[in-house]
Amino acid sequence: MTDAEPDEPCSACGDPTPDALARTIRLSVDRANIDTQRLCPDCFAEWIDRYQREMEPDSGGVAGNSSDIIVD
Repeated sequence: MTDAEPDEPCSACGDPTPDALARTIRLSVDRANIDTQRLCPDCFAEWIDRYQREMEPDSGGVAGNSSDIIVD
């Protein structure tokens, strides 16, 4: 039996996160990678909730202003 490499930590909480459970969030602007985060399932769910809240037109978040934003 060989030593397994340790699981990489979640970028938000720091807990070890196995590849099978990890989710990767990538932020790109004009096809240039700005940020990449590896998240555990709980932190990913929190990220999705925050994204949905901030993108709701009624929340006054990003979607509430008149700028042209393209989500790819």
